[in-house]
Amino acid sequence: MKEAMFYERLDNMQVRCGLCRFTCLIGNGDRGLCAVRENRGGTLYSLVYGSLCAEHVDPIEKKPLYHVMPGSNTYSIATVGCNFHCLHCQNYSISQVERSTHICDGDRTPLDIVQRALDSMCSSLSYTYTEPTIYYEFAYDTARAAREAGLKNIFVTNGYISREALAKISPYLDAANIDLKGFSEGFYRDVVHARLSEVLDSIIEYRKQGIWLELTTLIIPGLNDSDTELQGIAQFIVANLGVDTPWHVSQFYPTYRLTDRPRTAVATLRAACDIGHAAGLRYVYEGNVPGGGRENTSCPSCSAVLIKRCGYVITADRIINGSCPDCGAAIAGVSL
Repeated sequence: MKEAMFYERLDNMQVRCGLCRFTCLIGNGDRGLCAVRENRGGTLYSLVYGSLCAEHVDPIEKKPLYHVMPGSNTYSIATVGCNFHCLHCQNYSISQVERSTHICDGDRTPLDIVQRALDSMCSSLSYTYTEPTIYYEFAYDTARAAREAGLKNIFVTNGYISREALAKISPYLDAANIDLKGFSEGFYRDVVHARLSEVLDSIIEYRKQGIWLELTTLIIPGLNDSDTELQGIAQFIVANLGVDTPWHVSQFYPTYRLTDRPRTAVATLRAACDIGHAAGLRYVYEGNVPGGGRENTSCPSCSAVLIKRCGYVITADRIINGSCPDCGAAIAGVSL
């Protein structure tokens, strides 16, 4: 067992977890909302340290990150569990765990993961698929080892980590893709079971820590696809993160507990891209629509196409030393 970080012991063997913004009060023998942190006799433990349910070599574009070492591979890992309970979760088979489920510690070590990443010719490690915050202890130890080995570290996250936990791991985090799932408290309450205000605050904290950010919004017909919500997201990004922050607007597919909604129309994604550009964003991308043309990176100064993509595959990359070869404009992002 691995003792958890970020918790407070209280009376009657209760503990208050401070890892994420739910700050769960956990009685003896109980678990938090994530179902993978358990109070045993007044001590909080992580049940998933080193216990990975997924390990894959992925193109970094799959995260999606389009401005972080384009064309490179990232070694992706996950454990079971999540602190969100989204009705449309695409990875629900590993993210949604019953609190009574027996979870055994795994045999992976941080050094194991780093070596596997190096052997696979990866340039980075991605903590992804579920929610990296809930396996924080393993992610933190692995990120430190990865940094020493010259690998970059990436969180693909729902943005609900506490300020204290983020501040501790931020020196080792190079980039994050945060799901900004909608722009109304009602959507977050009913579909995600969380609070929008906490996510927005967390996103701003990531930026303050100097971590490269890209945001993703999965657009669900009739739930978060209004012009008002999409304009709100675009304006939030411009005002708080800057016009160079990439925004990925992705197509929804019916899944899990949200099968009564149709797939997002491509026209809706195009409209979202137009809204983003009208707000001043320089990089807005369509997701889950391979070959649609709006997954390419263009120069914000001269409009030249710099990176051509088809799905997760880069077919052309003309960026030279972080700049457009045609006009010399700098292209924001994280290079190798």
